[in-house]
Amino acid sequence: MKAPSAAPVPDIDPGWQEQLQAELDAPYFAELKGFLRTEMATQTVYPLPGRILHAFKATPFQAVRVVIIGQDPYHGPGQAHGLCFSVPEGVPPPPSLKNIFKEIARDLGGVPPRSGDLLHWAEQGVLLLNTVLTVRAGEAASHQGKGWERFTDAAITALSRERKGVVFLLWGRHAIAKEGLIDAEKHYILKAPHPSPLSAHRGFLGCGHFGKANELMQAQGGQPILWIA
Repeated sequence: MKAPSAAPVPDIDPGWQEQLQAELDAPYFAELKGFLRTEMATQTVYPLPGRILHAFKATPFQAVRVVIIGQDPYHGPGQAHGLCFSVPEGVPPPPSLKNIFKEIARDLGGVPPRSGDLLHWAEQGVLLLNTVLTVRAGEAASHQGKGWERFTDAAITALSRERKGVVFLLWGRHAIAKEGLIDAEKHYILKAPHPSPLSAHRGFLGCGHFGKANELMQAQGGQPILWIA
């Protein structure tokens, strides 16, 4: 009799695998996968399956120095690729990302980046984490309440518990609502309005988070993030 095959291992960093294994094995996650199978059979879902957990591969657990929390992926064609606020090379930066680049240029000097691909941030230790990791095409927030929030809350909690000196950039009410998951005695929390054109003028533009994050990392003996490649 053939032995049952083991469950496939997600294509993520082994450190994240260790921290999130209990979530991956939990009944709610099996239900989430079932929901996604049905959605993908009947709807267009973003990002592509191989990119859903991309943030957990691009930025290993022990390498995380900064966390930026988004809400759910872009829901337009070709935009989402598993890193919050980021779009693939060649895709025009959406409005919120344009404002992020505008603030980086104001804060640090220089010319705003042309490419909206933020993989070079992720590779320097910036975890670009949406709280919901999939979305139905053209329907923002369509996969909220299906289980992703529990999974990503567990990721934030693991960082808070196991790491020290991480800089959390919380932009907007949705991200700021995650503040309670973070041990402020061990980590740094910087808050501002969301970079969306609807709210950026209320304090995101002028927040200085990119320079402040670099100062906090350098104070710990670390290297600054090269926000402009």
